[in-house]
Amino acid sequence: QVQVVESGGGLVQPGGSLRLSCAASGSISSIAAVRWYRQAPGKQRELVAGIIIGGSTNYADSVKGRFTISRDNAKNTVSLQMNSLKPEDTAVYYCNVFTFRAYWGQGTQVTVSS
Repeated sequence: QVQVVESGGGLVQPGGSLRLSCAASGSISSIAAVRWYRQAPGKQRELVAGIIIGGSTNYADSVKGRFTISRDNAKNTVSLQMNSLKPEDTAVYYCNVFTFRAYWGQGTQVTVSS
């Protein structure tokens, strides 16, 4: 079992920055990948960024150049640095941790508005 907790969401003005954190605990030695997804009202959940055990990363085209995913192995956390935020980035952001199955956090709200 893996427990996943996200933090760092909030309200920010367009052009601002936020840093989300995903903390994993439990059977973390078998984690193969960690991904961030988001879901806006009335829309399907979409992949934002991911990082695999070897360190490779991938990003949705809509966030390339603005978002950066990184990991801190010592703290068992994966962060998502979000810069140059736009109103269309408003969504609930979820962390997904994959071992032999997927584990989801409860989500954290990000609102980009003036």
